[in-house]
Amino acid sequence: MNEIFSIFDRAIDDSTRTLESLKKLESQVAKAADLIEQCLRAGNKLLVCGNGGSAADAAHFATELVVRFAKDRRAYPAICLASNGGLLTAAANDYGFDEIFARQVAAFGQPEDVLICLTTSGKSRNVLRAMEEAKARKLKTIAFLGRDGGPTIGIADVDLLVASDSTARIQEAHQLLLHVLCEIIEARLS
Repeated sequence: MNEIFSIFDRAIDDSTRTLESLKKLESQVAKAADLIEQCLRAGNKLLVCGNGGSAADAAHFATELVVRFAKDRRAYPAICLASNGGLLTAAANDYGFDEIFARQVAAFGQPEDVLICLTTSGKSRNVLRAMEEAKARKLKTIAFLGRDGGPTIGIADVDLLVASDSTARIQEAHQLLLHVLCEIIEARLS
C-alpha cells in the first residue's frame, strides 16, 4: 500500500509543479488564442494533429470546438487529422508515415487556417512535415511541445513548450492548455 501512496503522491507533486510552470506561458497562450480567434472570425478552420496520446488530445480539442466546451454556441470548424483511419493508412502506405498529416494539410489547408500540432518530444517527423506544409501554404501554426521542443521548436508561429521530461506530465499540461484555449475562445466568440 505504501508503494501506491508513494507513486500517487509523487505524481500529484510532479503534476502540480508542471502545471504551475505553465504560468510562464501566459503571453504565448494569449498569442495562440489570438491566432485561433482571428482564424475563426474570418471563417477559416483549424487543423489539429498529433500521434498516440497527442492524437487523442487533438481529437478531444477538435470535438470541444465543433460540439461545445462549457456552453451552447455555434459550431467552430476544427478537423482532427488523426481521426480518419482509412485516410491515414492510405497516406502511410502510399507516401510513408512521415507524410500522413502533411498530405491532409495539402488537401484541406487554406491560407489563414491554423494548424495546431501536439508532440511531447518535438521529434515527430510527421508533425514536423505537417508544419512545413502549412508554412508553404501560408497557414498559421501553433505547436504544443514538451521536453526541449526537439527539432520542432521555433518553427511554429507560437510554441507552447511544457518543460518536463515526463510524457504523462506533458500531456496533462497540454490538456490544461487546450481547455484554457477552449474557454478563452468561447468567451471571445460568444
